Amino acid sequence: MRILVAEDLYLLRDGMVRLLEAYGHEVVATATTGPETLGALLKWRPDVSVIDVRMPPTQSDEGLRAALAARREVPGLPVLILSQHVEQLYARELLTDGAAGVGYLLKESVFEADQFIDALQRVAAGGTAMDPAVISKLLSSGTSTKRLDRLTERERDVLGLMAEGLSNQAIRERLFLSESAISKHTTSLFGKLGIVDDDASNRRVLAVLTYLGLTDS
Repeated sequence: MRILVAEDLYLLRDGMVRLLEAYGHEVVATATTGPETLGALLKWRPDVSVIDVRMPPTQSDEGLRAALAARREVPGLPVLILSQHVEQLYARELLTDGAAGVGYLLKESVFEADQFIDALQRVAAGGTAMDPAVISKLLSSGTSTKRLDRLTERERDVLGLMAEGLSNQAIRERLFLSESAISKHTTSLFGKLGIVDDDASNRRVLAVLTYLGLTDS
């Protein structure tokens, strides 16, 4: 994959570059400020980008703003946002963008190399990759919708793992279910949530947004 790394801390940025290259990926550019990040995103249009939320010049949310601005110019441009702490507002802004290919992980996840690379690959493929801590924080804020009440307990389990970005196969292995059972549960929950989009990836994203209470009931 062609990857852009936007992180102002040298050691973390260099570490991610070395890790990505060790896994056979190409780092096409790096950036250390919000404006640099936006320019690089629009210039290189990488397969996926790893972007820190807080970057110079103000160390607030420049990284996130750059990612959102780039996705307005290039809908669906895959971005994986990194944050030191769970920020509900940041997660909401990223997810309610409405397009696929997004991820939000805590920085500590970077130190789990296989998990980090897997998240990048899911986002690059147009899926989602959400840190369980982020999902828990969003759910605890009381944003559930009435449509979720229609789901069975098992369908909620499936949807929760879907929110983390797991594939059907990974969900099946986690829940010890058959392939046909997972297919049945996903088809059922899409129907109960009123999600009829023909594109499988978009249906998953819409289901996740509903699960996190980021769409209208």
